[in-house]
Amino acid sequence: MSNYPRDEFDNVPESSSRQGVHRSVMSEPRRSLWPILAFAVVALVIGAVAFLVIPKLIGGASTAAGDSSSSASSSSTATATRPSASPTTPPPTTPPPTTSKPPTTPSAPPLDKTQPVNVYNGAGIGGLAARVAQQVRGDGWVVPISANWSGVPQPSSAIFYNGASQKTNAEELGKLLGITRLVDTAELGVPLAVVLGPGAQ
Repeated sequence: MSNYPRDEFDNVPESSSRQGVHRSVMSEPRRSLWPILAFAVVALVIGAVAFLVIPKLIGGASTAAGDSSSSASSSSTATATRPSASPTTPPPTTPPPTTSKPPTTPSAPPLDKTQPVNVYNGAGIGGLAARVAQQVRGDGWVVPISANWSGVPQPSSAIFYNGASQKTNAEELGKLLGITRLVDTAELGVPLAVVLGPGAQ
């Protein structure tokens, strides 16, 4: 070990934190606790608000919704129980009960052999009208006229009757003489007329 004269670099106190000539042991910096404490306080405040305030808000909203629904249901119940006073909707009207009667068929007029019956020969056979008139009289009818037919030629024998009141009489004459052709007309001006056409005997 060599001996050198002491200089200012040898006058370093032994308790100094500096080591060597240019370096000193740097003390480890302390981290600040303020940000952590502030974050903890904010978290506590948020938790307290969430725990205390939010349930009241949710409960109040549900209570309000329940109140509104109950008021709506009560109003609808009141509306249902009270008759509507709206002038635009008339009260329902029920039609009066209808008594259905079976259709009445008009009764057929009674047979009246006192009605005059004219007999006309339209077949061109001599004496035919007189012979048929005798047959009609024999059945109880009144025959004022038996003559030749001077009207429109007929395709077959027919019984002309004037109105519905003579229909029963015409049907009875048709059965008597075997004539099925019945014509309702007022042109002849008589209640009943028998016109003997082609094929009559």
